[in-house]
This record gives sequence, C-alpha cells and structure tokens, in this order.
Amino acid sequence: QLQASGGGLVQAGGSLRLSCAASGRTFSFSSYAVGWFRQAPGKEREFVAALSQTGITTYYADSVKGRFTISRDNARSTVYLQMNSLKPEDTAVYYCAAGSTTNGLTLGGARYWGQGTLVTVSS
Repeated sequence: QLQASGGGLVQAGGSLRLSCAASGRTFSFSSYAVGWFRQAPGKEREFVAALSQTGITTYYADSVKGRFTISRDNARSTVYLQMNSLKPEDTAVYYCAAGSTTNGLTLGGARYWGQGTLVTVSS
C-alpha cells in the first residue's frame, strides 16, 4: 500500500514536498521503480517523474524539468517529490506509484498506486 501526503495550498513561486510511504510486510519497496503522476481538473492523468530502484536513473516530464526533484529513501520505504517554483498549472491531484521499471512508469504502467494528494497553486 502506498500513502501519499504533503499536498496543500501554496502561492505561485512557492515550494512543496510530497511524500509517499509504502507499507505492508510483503511489499519490497526497494525492488520497485517509483514515480509520481498528476491529474488536473478535467484532464487525464499524466506522468510527472520516475526514479529507478537504485535511485540513479530519473525521468521527468518536460513541464517539470528543472523545478521538481524525485528522490527515495529505501530504508524508510518512502519516495519524495520536491516541487519548487510552482505554477498555477501545477494544480492537480498528485499520485505516487510503483512499478517494475522507470520506462514502464513513464508510460503509465504501474503495479501499485497510492491515493492522491491535492496540490493547489494560487496565482
């Protein structure tokens, strides 16, 4: 099970850090690539960022490159999304996910999904 947190209301130009903690005795967090997706009102869910099992390989959507950073702490079974220089168009429900590969995650292929956390960026 994945549990996301950290969403909220922030002004444009501000920052937020989302967290997603994995739980479950049989869930081997370090075995999965992890990622974040978002869904804005009236739009389809879109890929935001992905990170490999070792934390070495990352992928970002062009819209967030240079502003968002994905990281993980395998000891805590947690993945983070640091979001800086937020824009109103970043407003969305953000979802964490885990899958077999980062490539697969970029295509929306996740095995596990967390519940969403709402991020609202005011102008």
